[in-house]
Amino acid sequence: MKAWAASGFDADDPVSQLDLIHVDDRAPVEGWVRVRTRMASLNHHDLWSLRGVGLREEQLPMVLGTDVAGVTDDGDEVIVHAVIPSPDWSGEETLDPKRTLLSEKYPGTLAEYVYVPKRNLVPKPEGMSWATAASLPTAWLTAYKMLFSSAGVQPGDTVLVQGAGGGVATAAVQLAAATGIRAFVTSRSEERGQRAVDLGAADAFETGERLPVKVDAVLDTVGEATWSHSLKSLRPGGTLVLTGTTSGANPPKGELQRLFFQQLRVIGSTMGSVAQLHQVTDLVMHQHIEPTIDQTFAFADAKDAFARLESGHAFGKVLVEAEG
Repeated sequence: MKAWAASGFDADDPVSQLDLIHVDDRAPVEGWVRVRTRMASLNHHDLWSLRGVGLREEQLPMVLGTDVAGVTDDGDEVIVHAVIPSPDWSGEETLDPKRTLLSEKYPGTLAEYVYVPKRNLVPKPEGMSWATAASLPTAWLTAYKMLFSSAGVQPGDTVLVQGAGGGVATAAVQLAAATGIRAFVTSRSEERGQRAVDLGAADAFETGERLPVKVDAVLDTVGEATWSHSLKSLRPGGTLVLTGTTSGANPPKGELQRLFFQQLRVIGSTMGSVAQLHQVTDLVMHQHIEPTIDQTFAFADAKDAFARLESGHAFGKVLVEAEG
């Protein structure tokens, strides 16, 4: 079968290492089920893989992609949970030290077929579009866990979402707006900030700008560049949820005195469980939320989809539609 895979690593030009290859159509593990891809979505994880983060030379070529919605051999329409725990693990999958994502140890989703454990299948609700379904497993699941589990915010609370426009950020804004949570966003682009407001954000601010009020929680995927601003934006007893370090992982000031004096909480959050994927799928369906889609590319044009994601201009999810 045809698949898009990392054939090498290049930190400066990651897309150059993406190639269309042919791979065996067989399960890597006995007992896994086959899903025919209908729609896949890209994440920055895919670009980091092409830069050599998380993969080794001996694993190449590795089929990329963590997100997919498709049809099983039994005809069931499903959404695939991308987190693969150890066979004997019980409990929250993302806490398993030996967990992996599709495209790290096992082939990913940018292929005609993908094989996964049966427990990783979530039924696609009738009437949900393939584009919506394929958007949920990483960005939307991550945002859902950040808001409702890690931060524990409630209707009427106020959150700050650092960096408007990314998949997690747009998901967080839309989920907050649908559940009665006020969301502020920051962005270096006035246009992207305004687009976030159009999606339901209460207001948009320049990156690092002082907010008119302190917030109950900050959702941060940026890391080093926004660390200080995130802490300063919190009310006493507030929560900073960190799920990415795209600008770096070592802020120059730890600001430990601020942390203990104001009794702030800093919580790391990664992806989410299959149970939470069921929950966010139900919420999106029942609230009639349409995830923000930047662009959809044909399977043959997946390289253009990667280039779009790498450009930094995408607002929302970049999708790849399967052939046929």
